Order: sequence, then C-alpha cells, then structure tokens
Amino acid sequence: MLAGKVGVTTLETIPMVRWSGIEGRPLVIAGPCAAESEAQVMESARRLHGVRVDYFRAGIWKARTRPAAFEGMGDVALPWLVAAGREYGLRTATEVATAAHVEAALHHGVDLLWIGARTTVNPFSVQEIADALRGVTVPVLVKNPTSPDLGLWTGALERINRAGVRALGVIHRGFAVASKSRFRNPPMWELAIEFRRQHPEIPVITDPSHITGRRDMIQDIAQQALDLGLDGLMVEAHPNPDQAWSDAAQQVTPERLGEILDHLKVRRETSVDAGFLAALEALRERIDRIDHDLLEALALRMRVVEEIADCKRENNVSTLQLSRWSALLEDRVARAESLGLGADYARELYEIIHRESVRRQGEIMAEEPSAQAPGRGKA
Repeated sequence: MLAGKVGVTTLETIPMVRWSGIEGRPLVIAGPCAAESEAQVMESARRLHGVRVDYFRAGIWKARTRPAAFEGMGDVALPWLVAAGREYGLRTATEVATAAHVEAALHHGVDLLWIGARTTVNPFSVQEIADALRGVTVPVLVKNPTSPDLGLWTGALERINRAGVRALGVIHRGFAVASKSRFRNPPMWELAIEFRRQHPEIPVITDPSHITGRRDMIQDIAQQALDLGLDGLMVEAHPNPDQAWSDAAQQVTPERLGEILDHLKVRRETSVDAGFLAALEALRERIDRIDHDLLEALALRMRVVEEIADCKRENNVSTLQLSRWSALLEDRVARAESLGLGADYARELYEIIHRESVRRQGEIMAEEPSAQAPGRGKA
C-alpha cells in the first residue's frame, strides 16, 4: 500500500537524453557492488568494456546494518573508479550519503551520483546532500526509500531539484516488507507505475540486483521493467561474484551481463498499425464497460454493508466477526481460483474490500440514531 497521499509536483528537469546521450534504448549502469581493490575495479571496467554499459558504477562507501560488515574502502577508492573509467572510456557513478561524499566524488570527477535507499528515508540527510549539490550539473539519481512511501521518494527529489539540479532520475530497487517473499526487496511494481504516472518527466531506472538478491532472477526482473516501459537498468557486475566482499549472491560476471542485455526485448510504446489500433480500442471499450459494472456492484455492496451496520448497532453487536470474515475470504478465494483468477490476487482484492467495509461500518456505529442517512434501510 502507498503510504499517505502524495501531491503531484512538476519538477524542473532536463530530459534524460540530454544528460545521458541515450535515446531509443534503455540506459545501463553496471559495475561491482563495491570497489575492493584497484585491480578489481580495473578488471571490472576492462571486462565491461564492449558490453553496452553507459555508466560504470562501484560503491565507495557502503551503508551496512552491522558495524563489523565491510563498509567500503572510502575515499581511497575514488581514484581507482575514475582511472578505470578513463582507461576504458566509461563514465563513472557512485552512491553518496553525506555532503563529504558529494564533495569527494565531485573533486575526483565522478560523472553521476545516486542517493541510496537508506538515505532517502531521512529528509535531514537528503537536505544535507542537496545543499552540497548546489550549482552542480552532474546527474543525480534517487533510489526509492526502503519503505513503500511515495512521499519520501518524491520529497527527496524535490529537495535535490530545489538545489538547482536539473539532471534527475530515480532508481527503483524494491521495498522492504515484513512478509516473506522470494525477493530480497519485492519490486511492488504498482509503486513504480504510480511514480511514473505522477512524474512522467523523471526517468525510472530499475535495479534488479537489489530487487532479487539472486543473480538467476536478474534477467526476468530486467525484462519486466522494460515491458513496463521503464527507462533503464542498474546491475551489479563483478569479475568474480562468488568472492565479492558484499552482496555476492546478486552479482553477475560482466560476460553474463552482456548475455542478459543481448536477450532483453525492448518493446515499442505503441504501433501505427491500423488493425492493431482498432482492435485495441475495441478491447479497451469492453474493459471500460466491465469497470463501470464493477463500480456499480461495489456501490451496491456498500449499501448492503451500511444496512448491516445499522442492524448491528441496533442490536449492540460488534462490527467485526472474525469467523464470518474467515469463511467469506476462504469462499471468495476458492471461487476466484475456479474462475481462473490467482489466489493472491483475490485475497488482496477482498482484503481491500473488507477493510473499507469495516471502516464504513465503524462510521455508522459511531453515529447518533438520528443521524442515519435518508433512504438507508434496515437489514
């Protein structure tokens, strides 16, 4: 679920093609999770040379949950990154989390900066970085916050934009959730789509490495991102992934990255074929009619819910009966599966419907008897 309502703000930006030079294909940012040694950084760049990579990335400072974990080589690794980029004709990129990081990266000539997910959640940290970026022309990308909160994501962009940065983009790297998942950070595509709807001017780069946490799933997530019309990919590529000092399981070799990129299909946004357009329009009209019927059915259902609430209030019965809700959910999920719908889809749908039903019943239960809406009958 989205956290709160987000007001749509138009940001003052320049198109991605102007700061990246890339048009008609996805932007690709790739390189090791972390710079571990000068030799490792140089070898990574050498083997990525010739693969279609637009920015060569490496983590210089690594935010870690536990202090004993590898936290990056720090400033000493910046010359390695820049020298490798120059040697193999690759523009460079790294993550920054403080004003000092920004100043050091810019001093050494790093070409693109991004703000990590753990930093995006903290407006104080983002503002510190924004202040350090005033007057800077390098592109800045903002990773989604660890929590599924569009307000934090948009707010971080607004802070950077107000500092005068116009070359902006975001990185969709998935979200931390409490429930078990096959993903390290479930993509929650609906949030990326909603962000794109609110900010069509901002390019969205998907990070399948952090979403999956597993190298064998990277290609599938990358293809899903492109199928949704997102603008690029950030993939972790290491010369010897199994020996990587951080996030070993989610890194691929440069050669494997090349294979993944070669197999991805970049689909067109639309087609000029008259037959396709006519067929699509007819199908969309059918969808519109079905949606209108669905909304009328939901409105009718809510009117029945209101009558139930009146009945419960008059008889001093609590709003929620868990046994009824459990039986209803089990029945609707089973019926949905018999109709060819997914169980998870049906469960999430009815949880939303039930949540709104309970909310509305609570409102009615709190009303004075004389406040009953005109025309609302009794069950």
